[in-house]
Amino acid sequence: MIAAFSVTPLGIGEDVGEAVAAAVRVVRASGLPNRTDAMFTSIEGEWDEVMPVIREAIEAVKAYSDRVSTVIKIDDRAGVTDGLTAKVASVERYLAEEG
Repeated sequence: MIAAFSVTPLGIGEDVGEAVAAAVRVVRASGLPNRTDAMFTSIEGEWDEVMPVIREAIEAVKAYSDRVSTVIKIDDRAGVTDGLTAKVASVERYLAEEG
């Protein structure tokens, strides 16, 4: 499965980079395939691997604020591995055909 998630501390102002970095640090330390962009961090693995990492990332952000907002989107598809790379590669292939 791939889970794209965002954890935002509330009530600490506009600059949330330090708190978000704490969450990303947790994800990267997990050893699971992951990717971070401007809006979400995506992580890939089995349910029982991914969900504890997301929970730990939320807890890391709670060190900066007693209240956090979390958004999670999950693509749970049996038999798929390397989805983080394969899904993007598929789109890029179609884009290359246009040129």
